[in-house]
Amino acid sequence: MYLYNDVDQQLVHDRVACFRGQMERFLGGRLSEDDFRPLRLQNGLYVQRHSPMLRVAIPYGLLSSRQLRMLAHIARTYDRGYGHFTTRCNVQFNWVRLNQAPDILAELASVQMHAIQTSGNCIRNITCDALAGVAADEIFDPRPYCEIARQWSTLAPEFMFLPRKFKIAFAGGAEDRAAIRFYDIGLWARRTADGTPGFEVFVGGGMGRTPMLGHSVKTFLPGTELLNYLTAILHVYNRHGRRDNKYKARLKILVKDLTLAGFAAEVEAEWRHLRGGLDTIPAETVAALQALFANPAYATSGRDGVADAPPPANREFSRWQTRNVTRHRHPDYAIVTLSLKKTGSPPGDATAQQMETAADLAERFSAGELRVTHEQNLLLPHVARKYLFELWAIAVSQGLATPNSGLLTDLVCCPGGDFCALANARSIPVATAIQQRFDDLATLFDLGPLELKLSGCVNSCGHHHLGHIGILGVDKNDAEWYQVTLGGREGNDSRIGRVIGPAFAARDIPAVIEKIVGVYLARRHPGEIFIDTFVRIGIEPFKSGVYGAGHGRID
Repeated sequence: MYLYNDVDQQLVHDRVACFRGQMERFLGGRLSEDDFRPLRLQNGLYVQRHSPMLRVAIPYGLLSSRQLRMLAHIARTYDRGYGHFTTRCNVQFNWVRLNQAPDILAELASVQMHAIQTSGNCIRNITCDALAGVAADEIFDPRPYCEIARQWSTLAPEFMFLPRKFKIAFAGGAEDRAAIRFYDIGLWARRTADGTPGFEVFVGGGMGRTPMLGHSVKTFLPGTELLNYLTAILHVYNRHGRRDNKYKARLKILVKDLTLAGFAAEVEAEWRHLRGGLDTIPAETVAALQALFANPAYATSGRDGVADAPPPANREFSRWQTRNVTRHRHPDYAIVTLSLKKTGSPPGDATAQQMETAADLAERFSAGELRVTHEQNLLLPHVARKYLFELWAIAVSQGLATPNSGLLTDLVCCPGGDFCALANARSIPVATAIQQRFDDLATLFDLGPLELKLSGCVNSCGHHHLGHIGILGVDKNDAEWYQVTLGGREGNDSRIGRVIGPAFAARDIPAVIEKIVGVYLARRHPGEIFIDTFVRIGIEPFKSGVYGAGHGRID
């Protein structure tokens, strides 16, 4: 995995020292709240409903066991013993003290971590396919390009005060596992017939109050031109993006206003001046980074692989293998999901003890490496199949082995109104109620893949627009209500969910989900998953199932 060089390390240390001085001036009354706000935001520090919250960057979702141990230490020392992993592969600490934030950042810097640009109107933490480097369908590993883009965007003056926040994601496989069409810029690995690596470029995606799918603006961009083309897009955005209305300031609105063709023409004109320039990426730079992202040496079958000893017969272990173990490009290895979705625990939350256990598992079974997924789980990318049963037994003991990956109770959920000052409604109690209603493995396995995502407000931190079933908290006459969408989908056939009708009270949501599931069970074809049934029969049968034949409100 990528390790800091001397320049990287000095940058984060200097940044901590700078922010410590800014914090001292603010607490001493020599810096106004208005002047301090952008400074704290670009160091990941929010003021939430009950306490300051610190958002820590996990670039392209990659963590070492040492770094995860530091996150556990911070949770135990500076917070209330846990952290929250987000849909953008960051981790949030919800109960930090303002004056201790520089101390936390200093400890993070000691393990090559930071909170730079995890907020503010800048290029945010760059995300990536969680299976990068190990997926069986990978075209090429995009992480070296992610790192190049991270270095290019970090503290770049031109990109620090954009019209609005800006998000970039990379996908490396034949299957899009990074939801790239929901980002300002999505980059999908491609190769030409002669093997030249590059990207298909998507622009103008996003969720929030105006969800839009990104559109392909360039079918093939040579990898060498990545930074030049990204710079061209950012130049156009900085020049034309609205700054008078934050609700119309995202890139997706600009693309819509200019039309895709008009936007593309602006970018191409800008790129003509940049192409082949100083930001062209030399082949030796890519090669050097590829070496840093090289996978560990894998043992062969019969020595440290699957053929040595079959696992004992165990129904619970078999269920876990079915849902939480993914095919690896090496036949004797597997990719393991450590679930952060045990019923009764807020989705995405991990205690300090769980983080330390996950770090132990990474060191024993996965070459010290973990990933954070945008489904709010942890992932071990290098596990010899021989050791799956041993790993599972340890994960079970710490509540990290719920066998529900991709199933209904593996739901995605933002912190919502329990923490976030922007939220219209609480998310966590609704998520818990749904998990409790469907806390039966036989039922979950019968339902099959079904993605439910829940957000406490229109900012869509819970990615509800992507959910096969989406739930959005809304404010109605100063009360919490929940709007339900159906048919969202990420991946190669990305879709935005559609609202089924009037919103519901929190107490009704588990029953509503039950009715939706009932329609699916009654109408599905053999082997047909929920989203495919929805696409085939449309939204009307679900509306009738929830509201009644006349589409009146549910009782």
